Amino acid sequence: MRFHTSAISAGLLLGLGLAAIQPGDRWAGWLLFSLLFLGVLYSLRAVAFWAADLSRQPSAVSSLLALLYLAFFLRLAFGVALYMGLPIGGHPNPQHQAGYIFFDSHRRDLQAWELAQSEAPLWNAFNKNFYSDQYGGLLALLTLLYRYLSPDAHRPLLPVLFGAWVATLGAAFLWKASTHKWDQRLARLATWIYALYPESLLLGSAQMREPFLMAFVTITMAGWVLAHERPTPTGPAKTTEREGWLWLLLGLLGMLIVSPAIALLTLILIAGWMWVTQEHRQLSWVMLAAAIVIFLAGVYLLAWGLERDQPFGSSPFGTILTWSRQAIRWDTYQLVRGSGWVQKLFQEMPEELHPLFVILYGTTQPVLPSAFIEPTVPLLRALHIVRALGWYALVPLLFYAPFAILRVERDASRRLWIWLLVITWIWILLCALRGGADVWDNPRYRVILIGVQAWVAAFAWLHRDRWLGRWLAAEAIFLIFFTQWYISRYYRLGPQLPFGLMILLIVLLAVGVFVGDWWWKRRSRRHTPNKHSGSRAD
Repeated sequence: MRFHTSAISAGLLLGLGLAAIQPGDRWAGWLLFSLLFLGVLYSLRAVAFWAADLSRQPSAVSSLLALLYLAFFLRLAFGVALYMGLPIGGHPNPQHQAGYIFFDSHRRDLQAWELAQSEAPLWNAFNKNFYSDQYGGLLALLTLLYRYLSPDAHRPLLPVLFGAWVATLGAAFLWKASTHKWDQRLARLATWIYALYPESLLLGSAQMREPFLMAFVTITMAGWVLAHERPTPTGPAKTTEREGWLWLLLGLLGMLIVSPAIALLTLILIAGWMWVTQEHRQLSWVMLAAAIVIFLAGVYLLAWGLERDQPFGSSPFGTILTWSRQAIRWDTYQLVRGSGWVQKLFQEMPEELHPLFVILYGTTQPVLPSAFIEPTVPLLRALHIVRALGWYALVPLLFYAPFAILRVERDASRRLWIWLLVITWIWILLCALRGGADVWDNPRYRVILIGVQAWVAAFAWLHRDRWLGRWLAAEAIFLIFFTQWYISRYYRLGPQLPFGLMILLIVLLAVGVFVGDWWWKRRSRRHTPNKHSGSRAD
């Protein structure tokens, strides 16, 4: 009874707040947002009870529920702050003045409202004349929201609330999958990473594809784990295999509508998982046939979305490959055009090294020293700093993860962690190349697999040893050199090292840290053998 009273009171107050800061009739907006908030509060409570299993883990339910509410309200608060703050503290461009952080979200949201106000059928969102959405799925969803929930006025925070809710649901499914396959320690840490990672918060507060894709990937992976893996003895009560397949299918369906490319990526992830953990079990022909159908549907939908009435290839695969090559060239061109020092570096290095530079530079984005030093408006500086701090806290764990995995006993579990790590790094490098090392596009592509990255990072942290400290020291060396480099570039303070020489010094010093600390540890062992006997810290 206490929860119901609190939920109704919170829903009414929050609904009044959102209605007051947006266009349209205040009473209609209050009713709309109050009902939506009530739906969110009750649905998150229900999914927390399902994911943590009240009958076996009563304490976990309250922990997960608190995490879900925090994740949702942080995303919504982020969205409201940007909506109100960007017109005042952003750049004088159309999307910032309208309260949108991304150019894509601005034009897609406007087209969704335009389509919602017309008498055109909903499936017109998939018409290629609507340039704001490559595949049409998200445009159709936003149109649906505006047409049937907010027909009287364009309320931009309506999709933000919906996206924040969907992104938060992904955290519950990540918890469910983690406790089913591993344990509650890893589940808790991975879910907190998913919930609080700054790029995840930012995308969860914008009218973009990524909050839906983050959730759909996690829901699909949870469905696969529930259907394919045996639960741990301490995990939640056994979920039926049929329920797992249902979630997997729903997650893939959502991805096929919003972004077929991510559906194909997730199928590859699942296929690799099945391969490394299959042992001697027979492959289900029904499962194989379903995977082939979904894969071919994804290829066709992706090619259809990319073609845009320009026949790049004679087949769907030809269209995808040709479009990918042209997209990478265009993104690289945009990177070079927008930066004088990148133009200079490209002139000094062989052309064959240009893609490698884009990949490495993209992996460092958003660059932490740049976030503090590069001139921009205060609001965006704060946003860049928070995003960069999140990435530079996560990436050392991803670099260190191979050392943690190598200490695990050779079995299917070890092979699985290697596969998850490989997929994580392949995706990070592909995003850097496809995003042209852009400070906005590259990180938002990367965060789509935040659920998998959170698993790998949580595993690395729980199995940490001396090598993690070495990687943190290497990161500190990188940050010191690049901080001085950016200060000398923008404020002309101190000498500026040639870029190639600076990279060489960073690598040599990092190697020196690894080798020196390893040597010191071995020397200490020789002098005190009893104290360190049996240690595997190296």
